[in-house]
Amino acid sequence: MRGRECKCVDVRLYARLMNVMIPNSPELCVVVPVLNEHDNVGPLVEAVARVLEGVSWEIMFVDDDSRDGTRDVISDIASRDPRVRMIHRVGRRGLSSAFIEGAQASFAPYIAAMDGDLQHDESLLPKMLEALHDTPGHQGAEIAIGSRYVPGGGIGEWDKKRAGMSNLATKLGQMVLKTEVADPMSGFFMLRRATFDTALRNLSAIGFKILLDIIASMPTPPRIIELPFQFRTRVAGESKLDSGVMRDFALLLVDKTVGHWIPVRFVLFAGVGSIGIVLHMAALLVALKAVGLPFASAQLWATMVAIFGNFWLNNVITFGDRKLKGARIWWGLALFAVICAVGAIGNLSVASFLFGPQMVSWWFAGFVGALMSLVWNYAVSSAFIWRK
Repeated sequence: MRGRECKCVDVRLYARLMNVMIPNSPELCVVVPVLNEHDNVGPLVEAVARVLEGVSWEIMFVDDDSRDGTRDVISDIASRDPRVRMIHRVGRRGLSSAFIEGAQASFAPYIAAMDGDLQHDESLLPKMLEALHDTPGHQGAEIAIGSRYVPGGGIGEWDKKRAGMSNLATKLGQMVLKTEVADPMSGFFMLRRATFDTALRNLSAIGFKILLDIIASMPTPPRIIELPFQFRTRVAGESKLDSGVMRDFALLLVDKTVGHWIPVRFVLFAGVGSIGIVLHMAALLVALKAVGLPFASAQLWATMVAIFGNFWLNNVITFGDRKLKGARIWWGLALFAVICAVGAIGNLSVASFLFGPQMVSWWFAGFVGALMSLVWNYAVSSAFIWRK
């Protein structure tokens, strides 16, 4: 347009003018979520550099606010090797979400996932990359998995208990997939960026099993190849496996099963509510038969027990990633009791209105009232007690 100057400047020309060299985007980005892996970072970078000689690569550490000096080690290595990068996350944790953020921060057409504990065999990376490449007359895989459960693979020195848990988790994971995968729980895999982008908007980003999440989020089963590797024993640091990991895995399975229709937290909240009914009836029975309280007093006692039980279970299970601690627990419990009381009043009002003036059946009126109360309790508790 006349009278206006075009202010568009070629980026590379600008870089040359400023005497700045812009590196080419790497072919492969290895995403490594870490939490307190101070002693493992250096050996991992050396191992990756050794096996990927001749490949344009970068390694993206996603640190969930380590407190052992992990970030200092990464920063020191990155100052000498521009292929080493880091994302520092505060207030967010989880291997799945870490992988997603690391993958999105890179432009590499191929993305790999590795743990930061040296238990994955880095020598498999070139084979994975080769398996994803298209060749004349042959279409490469969309996902290459380092598998412990195909011939030649293994779980290393796991004890019987951990091996049994892994086997059970693998079978449960296979139930939510539309394709056969021997090791859907593997945390060691590589995929095309186009494949990742296809699954991205459907990902649950819950817990630590991102591979299962990706495959289950694909609209059609992807082309998969599984390559055997032997799982190593951790050399340094501590395992991150705990009850929270198992909870997150259960959440992921529920989300991939019913999450398209019902929020997974609502399902858990309703499940806890069902347990609360059992607690209420058990407490009522004890108060009436064992203690000998009048019915009204026994009912009040049972209601208090159910409210406390529901609050505790929701704090641990439904909202475990937003768990209240310290003095906030008592504030949350008091507010939860008020919310449940309002929900109970609404339940009674709606059910009475439907059963009376509207003359619907008793069971339908009762169901609608209970459902209204459940939705109210969940929505308000999520917004005011366990808000993110």
